[in-house]
Amino acid sequence: MERRPNLDDLTNIEIIDRYRLDRDGIDYVENILSRQITPKAYRNHAISARHKLLITLRYLATGPIQLNDCDIHGVSQPTVSRVLGEMLNVLSDPRLVRQFISFPTDAADLRRNATIFEGIANFPKVMGLIDGTHIRIRAPSEDEYMYVNRNTQHVQVVVDGEDKIIDIVARWPGSVHDARILRESGLSQLLDNGFGGHEQFHLLGDSGYLSKLTTKPQKTRSRVEKAIGQLKRRFGVLHTEITLSPEKPASKKHPYDSNNCLTIIFST
Repeated sequence: MERRPNLDDLTNIEIIDRYRLDRDGIDYVENILSRQITPKAYRNHAISARHKLLITLRYLATGPIQLNDCDIHGVSQPTVSRVLGEMLNVLSDPRLVRQFISFPTDAADLRRNATIFEGIANFPKVMGLIDGTHIRIRAPSEDEYMYVNRNTQHVQVVVDGEDKIIDIVARWPGSVHDARILRESGLSQLLDNGFGGHEQFHLLGDSGYLSKLTTKPQKTRSRVEKAIGQLKRRFGVLHTEITLSPEKPASKKHPYDSNNCLTIIFST
């Protein structure tokens, strides 16, 4: 029989301290994923859906030392590794990610964002803020030279007026410049065509994006930096090196991808 923490023995604050989601949040995520992660049969010490979710949340909350998960959840390190591979693969399914990260194209949503940003810095027609952040990873064996002296992944993040992430690109090594990441992303075409048609909404970015965007004033710059900072404080794995190998197979059918891992962490 598996041994796992009983959430009924913990207060909501204690649950948040351990898993970064409250009781309702854990129930919500489990309900969304239950069909994909519930064992077809409880044989050979099969791990329950709730147990898998708690193992994964604990890893994301505390960082890469999997023995912490082993001790708390009563499983072996190979089991933790296998569960993480399975769960991150499920969580990073593009169909699931799109439910939580969606770039607005509707004129009403664009105007609502613009109203919020105008109230912050009196800057009209702004629908989002863009910035980049570096996440330490284990350099992959393929194109390893691109990670020399900077073993990081450069993640592009866009937030709306409520500090919600509405777009993310997490597939470039740390040596790649902000401007190139934007240029190679789907946002570039939207910028070229103009947001909102004749209304011409804008993204604000710092000087690294000067060729494509309007440079953002300090009042708004702090908003996107604050959003990224809050996320890194919430999930400790973003503060340390992500030691899962980028080439590690989660399954024969769906190879594990560290880019997808970062995408789902940022969307949580």
